[in-house]
Amino acid sequence: MIVVDTNVLIYFWIPGEHTQAAERLFKRDAEWAAPLLWRSEFRNVLRGLVKRNTIDFSTAVKIAEQAESQMKGNEFSVPALEVLDCARASGCTAYDCEFVVLAEELGIPLITSDKKVLSAFPKIASPLHT
Repeated sequence: MIVVDTNVLIYFWIPGEHTQAAERLFKRDAEWAAPLLWRSEFRNVLRGLVKRNTIDFSTAVKIAEQAESQMKGNEFSVPALEVLDCARASGCTAYDCEFVVLAEELGIPLITSDKKVLSAFPKIASPLHT
């Protein structure tokens, strides 16, 4: 099991330049985990794609449903104290620290494309492209 940030999920579900890397990651470890926050971030990206006419609304709904099905059972709530402490100590956003805290709590790696997270948490965060 690995924690993946929302960008990795977007790369996996929305075809683009990073999709193959996300697919390779899934082949290496198909059990992905994330804080519940991922749903809102994911939906917001889909909304932006619909707004820009990159995908239509029904496609966005279908992608959201498929992604939610993939993540079912591996979505977690993370404690506010730890998230806020992580954000204060690192300078990263609370959003990003939700993923960091989850990875720390589960004792598993976090896969992300976020350079600030990668720099602040080199022991737990690894880049998608390795």
